[in-house]
Amino acid sequence: MCHYCGCREIPLIKEFIAEHERVTDAAGEAIRSLERGETARARVLVDLMARELGAHWQGEENGLFAVMRADPEYAHYIANLELEHRELAALLPALDLADPGDVRIFVEAVDELHRHIAKEEDGLFPASLTALDGDDWNLSMAAWRAAHPA
Repeated sequence: MCHYCGCREIPLIKEFIAEHERVTDAAGEAIRSLERGETARARVLVDLMARELGAHWQGEENGLFAVMRADPEYAHYIANLELEHRELAALLPALDLADPGDVRIFVEAVDELHRHIAKEEDGLFPASLTALDGDDWNLSMAAWRAAHPA
């Protein structure tokens, strides 16, 4: 993950990265729970991931993604990220964590989630520093707040 451009100091980007960390922490603990045979605990963690990701994606898509999508340079990149959001959103609640096949699918999805996060943290977030102006940042932060009313 990039640490050189300064985007990690932008309050909104800090929030997105903190959400990424909470989700990947939950995913790792879910995998470890499955390895211990703790299917019920893993289900709780996968459901936590889904809730966290739902708010996270709403904040991203209605804010940062919406303003960056207006630039044709980023539109295709963002469309692919949103497709990955939809795929994981459909997968997580449908998993039968007692089924070894679904466990393998989950582990693969977590690997893909790590790659997805890298696309955001190493690509889109640094690009936002030059792509967004003050009004864009305000709109993006307002969308994040609307997705996180608490």
